[in-house]
Amino acid sequence: MPSRISVPYGKGALDVAVPDRFALDVVESGTLPPVADLGGAAAAALRAPLDSPPLSELAAAAVRSAAPRRPRVVIAVTDLTRACPDEGLVPPLLAELNAGGVADADVTVLIGVGLHRPTTPEEKRQKLGAAVLERVRVQDSNGVDPLMWADLGPVPPYGVPGFTQRIVKEADLVLATGIVEPHQYAGWSGGRKTVAIGCCGEPTITASHGLRFILDPNVRLATLEGNPFHETVVELARRAGLRFCINVVVDDHERVVAVAAGAPDAVLADLARRGSVLYTKPIAKQYDVVIAGVGHPKDVNLYQASRAATYLRFAPVPVVRQGGVLIIPAPLEEGAGEGAGEIRFLAALERAAAPADVVEAARRHFSGGDQRAVMVALTMQHCTVIVAASTAPGVVRRAKLRHAATVEEALEAAWEHLGRPARPSLLFVPRSLHTLPVVGARSPA
Repeated sequence: MPSRISVPYGKGALDVAVPDRFALDVVESGTLPPVADLGGAAAAALRAPLDSPPLSELAAAAVRSAAPRRPRVVIAVTDLTRACPDEGLVPPLLAELNAGGVADADVTVLIGVGLHRPTTPEEKRQKLGAAVLERVRVQDSNGVDPLMWADLGPVPPYGVPGFTQRIVKEADLVLATGIVEPHQYAGWSGGRKTVAIGCCGEPTITASHGLRFILDPNVRLATLEGNPFHETVVELARRAGLRFCINVVVDDHERVVAVAAGAPDAVLADLARRGSVLYTKPIAKQYDVVIAGVGHPKDVNLYQASRAATYLRFAPVPVVRQGGVLIIPAPLEEGAGEGAGEIRFLAALERAAAPADVVEAARRHFSGGDQRAVMVALTMQHCTVIVAASTAPGVVRRAKLRHAATVEEALEAAWEHLGRPARPSLLFVPRSLHTLPVVGARSPA
């Protein structure tokens, strides 16, 4: 009798019947008690900042240094591809700023879209809440117009050209929100990346996501020590003026389970430690087939949803074996994605005759967006990738990936691809972007 699993799909789920020919295992990230009152938890974190004076004191200092003019304060927040609950984080920040003498009129909330598409007015309301939109200026960063940037100089260790938004560099105080979770390049995402990458100029994205970083063995999920990408974004954020962060950790259901505020490095270290307990999960072996759940908001386009495959391929040990199959259920309402980076990502995969050609083309010329195509191509060289239940099958095929109408159809195709084995191993990772399965690891203490 088939087993039944519930696979994240958009804001809902797909009920999938897994044939009993598969030996099914499931791995989920750990559990921590969810925060009952995000506003209260954020306020408490702001009252006890890590390695930093209270935000109200930083605000008062900004007021004094800016006099006789009014201070300029920027709060950098993530875009809609990150499930950071900014509606609950920004108001407590504003309260602390107000307490230090910064008026709402002095504040700009800057949505760090990187090379993704601009946000719509409705998306800004969803992200921040109507009350914040009524109180302060809210605008998107601009990664494509050099007139909007300030030059921070080349950043070691690889000499990445440092460009941030001029409004950030000219601010008297820069703050950031963020979500701390495993990240393909940064090791752990978080507030310093909101500023360093979300608010940067295109040359910074292009260089920091280039082959030099992709092929560096220390640029890995959940790795900070010795990671040159992490070192680059820390220095970028410092030069851009980032002084204070409030970040969260969320569980598989996007419930906040930890909040920390204070100096960016201290906040990252604290939440990466707590997140490691949540996200890192030991597994005993590699698998023939893996179903990688994504869910909203990452499964809105192929650029973001493809992270499910590359995260599991570039775990410390690939979760799927060489020649195996990765299945990604994703609706892809926006196709490949609508931003400049997403358009380049699809074009790089579409024009290549084979995955190896994507990598070779990137060696000759590299633009922001190509990094995702390279990561997908390297994954395709390792295993077969099937996107299931997409509303954009044409886009999937243009990217040289296989498409299946349902997850059940994808499982049947995987079984055929493997040569109809008697008992293929199958791993289901419901939230593959929040779960880091590590072959042979022990559970974190």
